[in-house]
Amino acid sequence: MQQHPHTRGRTSGRFAGLTAALAAVVALTTLGGPGAHAADNPYERGPAPTESSIEALRGPYAVSDVSVSSLSVTGFGGGTIYYPTSTADGTFGAIAVSPGFTAYQSSISWLGPRLASQGFVVFTIDTNTTLDQPASRGDQLLAALDYLTQRSSVRGRIDSSRLGVMGHSMGGGGSLEAAKDRPSLQAAIPLTPWNLDKTWPEVRTPTLIFGADGDTVAPVSTHAEPLYTGLPSSLDRAYLELNGATHFTPNSSNTTIAKYSISWLKRFIDNDTRYERFLCPLPQRSLTIEESRGNCPHTS
Repeated sequence: MQQHPHTRGRTSGRFAGLTAALAAVVALTTLGGPGAHAADNPYERGPAPTESSIEALRGPYAVSDVSVSSLSVTGFGGGTIYYPTSTADGTFGAIAVSPGFTAYQSSISWLGPRLASQGFVVFTIDTNTTLDQPASRGDQLLAALDYLTQRSSVRGRIDSSRLGVMGHSMGGGGSLEAAKDRPSLQAAIPLTPWNLDKTWPEVRTPTLIFGADGDTVAPVSTHAEPLYTGLPSSLDRAYLELNGATHFTPNSSNTTIAKYSISWLKRFIDNDTRYERFLCPLPQRSLTIEESRGNCPHTS
């Protein structure tokens, strides 16, 4: 909303007080730059989003990173923390991200700076072994979040009440396991997920599932789609199937994945309704989107 200039001079005495009062209200809601609605939502971070801002390779925050050795942690295999360099806006929500079967954190490392630059602390992790199954990866995501909020060098930058999980393949299946085990999580994003368990009535975390139309490792008909339909129908949930994509599409920088992941994380970790318009109405079929489903409008 743009503040209109105050008019002076010929305003009658009868309306002068009202004009001043309205001006004060407008000023309170428009001053402050990034986080202008902070009075309404203390978790809002960054300027108002645009289509181009959520598709950009980098958001408004400069990003630093720190490596975490596997020797200094328990419960997971270490990783890399990406975080907004500035502390001017206070604390941020945080996300842990797991790679898939036989993969290392390098396979999902592009998500680190891309998400962190939008105003999150992001922990891309290695697992204890590359062969760990989804349930184990879910436990490791939670262990990574606990380390991040309790022991890491950036713990003071994080709001421990605003946490989420992401993962690719078995890591995506693991993100559902983490959400099932810790209902306090604010968002989950499985990327071309693999999990033998298809029913998730326990999940209370808003969940966005990405499938890929050309996935032959975890075909959408036996993984992403039934995982989506296995979530409670009352849950804020969404399914987005990538067009012309494979199981390994999430391992490379991808604008569609980034755009909707950022919007989902902002909407549910930061309670930032400015991003709702990118999620509802549901994205239309396009060159990059084969299909989308979901509950709109969101209620969380």
